[in-house]
Amino acid sequence: MIKAIFLDVDGTLISFKTHAIPASTLEALWKAHDRGVQLFIATGRAAGDLELLGEIPYDGVVALNGADCLMRDGRVVARHPIPRADFEQAMQLSDKYGFSLAFELNEGLFINRLSPAAEEWSRLVAHSMPVETNLFELFDNVECCQMCFFFDPELEREVMPQLPGLVTGRWCPIFVDVNVRGIDKATGLAEFASHFGFAHDETMAFGDGGNDVAMLRAAGVGVAMGNACDEALNAADYVTASVDDDGIRKALEHFGVID
Repeated sequence: MIKAIFLDVDGTLISFKTHAIPASTLEALWKAHDRGVQLFIATGRAAGDLELLGEIPYDGVVALNGADCLMRDGRVVARHPIPRADFEQAMQLSDKYGFSLAFELNEGLFINRLSPAAEEWSRLVAHSMPVETNLFELFDNVECCQMCFFFDPELEREVMPQLPGLVTGRWCPIFVDVNVRGIDKATGLAEFASHFGFAHDETMAFGDGGNDVAMLRAAGVGVAMGNACDEALNAADYVTASVDDDGIRKALEHFGVID
């Protein structure tokens, strides 16, 4: 029996085409919640960046790829900030290789230098442009749980071995999310499972990107969207239709979570 559902946002709940949640998805999630199934958002986004999800009756958020796990009312379940030494090394590498580096915070995306890739990110997720900021000063005044590096997979392979304490999650070719090594959406799922007392085999997870792979494998039922990348498709127990073709509703019906 499914007691909890974990849902990625971009490309899973929200369409890249319409930047909206399909009506069928919203209706299906309300049906599941009314039956007592708990709902959790599992995203690379910050918890403060979920305005579009206000109509979904979710109970908690695995934010920043598991680095910031919160109840909907803001109570912290678990939090894993970036160590200062790793941040400073990342800034040195940003200068050396010329890629943009940003903090993803509840207040927005703050970046050391704007770039074409950062501008493309803004268009892709329908957000305002990142704010150019002195990140050294900002780091002293916030808890940064996730950085974003704006580079391609080739540069990622060169840079990340120099940051052994950090790990990347990629759901887009132009940038990666960067968190403390050992933290991902699967660890976030585990944090909430422990907090509420449900078992992993009583969970279902939906995703479409590389940063969803660990969660899809950890859940009792891992569902990849029809628009998912190959990594997510291969990690899933079941492949549903795309986000724009009622994929979440169809999967919930297939597994008997809703009628």
